Amino acid sequence: MILPITAYGDPVLLKKAQPIDKDYPELKGLISSMFETMYNASGVGIAAPQVGLSLRLFVIDAKPFSDDDDDEMSETESKALKGFKQVFINAEMLEQTGEKWPFTEGCLSIPEIREDVFRPANIKIKYVDENWVEHIEEYSGIAARVIQHEYDHIEGKLFTDYLNPLKKAMLKGRLDAISKGNIKTDYKMKFNVKKKGRR
Repeated sequence: MILPITAYGDPVLLKKAQPIDKDYPELKGLISSMFETMYNASGVGIAAPQVGLSLRLFVIDAKPFSDDDDDEMSETESKALKGFKQVFINAEMLEQTGEKWPFTEGCLSIPEIREDVFRPANIKIKYVDENWVEHIEEYSGIAARVIQHEYDHIEGKLFTDYLNPLKKAMLKGRLDAISKGNIKTDYKMKFNVKKKGRR
C-alpha cells in the first residue's frame, strides 16, 4: 500500500523515534508498504517518521545509484549498491569515521531541494532485520551515506540541519512553501497544515 509521505514542517520529523517491539502489529505489512511508497516516489531510502510513524525503522534499496554513470564510483561499489536492499530496525550507530566528503542529497519529505552535505566516509552500525536477526556491519561510500541520511530521520534530524546558516536562510522561503503544502509532487504527501473551520 502506498502511504502519503510526511512533509517538512511536521513535528514527527523532528522527534527521536521509539524502538520497535518484536510483536509490533503488522510489521511485515508496514515494511512492504514503506518499500512500495519509496519506489513510487523514486527514492532510495525511507524512514518510518516519513510515513508519520515515530518508530526506529528505515528501509533502503540503493540500486538506482548503481545505474548512475558516476566516474568516481568503482565497479566494486557499483555492484555492491546493486544488491544493497536492507531493512533496519532499532538501528544504533556505533562508529562514524573517515574524512567527511560532500554529496548532493535530497529527501522525499523535502521535495525539489538538493544540497551538498558533508558526512564521514565510513560507519559501523548495529540493527535487527525484518526476521529479527541482529547484525553489526560496516559500510563505506554511498552505502554509508544513504544509511546515515536515513538514520538521521529516526534521530529527528534532516539533511537541512547540516547546512550553514546562510544557505538555510536562502532556502527558508522554499522550505516554508513545502510546510504549507504549496508544492506539487508526483507522489502523495501529507502536510501539517491546520485547516480553518467554518463558523
